[in-house]
Amino acid sequence: MPRIYSVGIKTKHTLYKKRKAMQKHQSQPLNDFIEYPHDEMLKRANEFLQTSQRRHSIRSFSDRPVPKNIIEACIKAAGTAPSGANHQPWHFVAINSSDVKKQIREAAEKLERSFYEGRAGEEWLDALKPLGTDANKPYLEHAPWLIAVFSQKKGGVNTDDKNTNYYVHESVGLATGFLIQALHRSGLATLTHTPKPMSFLTDICKRDKDNERPYMLLIAGYPSDDATVPSHALDKKSLDEIATFI
Repeated sequence: MPRIYSVGIKTKHTLYKKRKAMQKHQSQPLNDFIEYPHDEMLKRANEFLQTSQRRHSIRSFSDRPVPKNIIEACIKAAGTAPSGANHQPWHFVAINSSDVKKQIREAAEKLERSFYEGRAGEEWLDALKPLGTDANKPYLEHAPWLIAVFSQKKGGVNTDDKNTNYYVHESVGLATGFLIQALHRSGLATLTHTPKPMSFLTDICKRDKDNERPYMLLIAGYPSDDATVPSHALDKKSLDEIATFI
């Protein structure tokens, strides 16, 4: 026999208001979707795969300047990523200043030295050995652009909103992925950098420490003439290893 719950007048009124609020939304026709023939779809999918396979994390950057408008366009692309309730809980600080890049390098290398001197633990350090990394991060000064990605606890569609943001980690991760691909598609190389803790970025970038948390630091620019890719990084899992079709 089904259970019957007694709902008070106040509760009924609250539920009614919530339902009405959910109904108050506006929609727009989907006018910009482009459908392609199957052959064209497969061609485009494979072209994107090939483009993605040419994306590599590098640690040797040229100091050749990169125009600001290229970085702006890539950040705009990142801003189109899906997010919880469309709150877009991210902020990107694009750093071209030599002085600021020097501050970031000094703070990051200080943390990295303690990391490589034992804080990481033997297993973690062993996992990094095939990549040939160490505490020295000259690219933080040498590359033309650093992009500090911050997540936001509160916000909303409007900049001044103070609503709770939802699925923040997932949303910012998606936006960061969009940004990496946009930079790659524009013709730039990138590197993701996550020194722990990253709180120094909040201070250097003058962000709100009560609401924002550093998520990742991206290095962007042209590869140097002697740039290399660790062989280990080229070893990608097969489709059978990363996907199941049911």
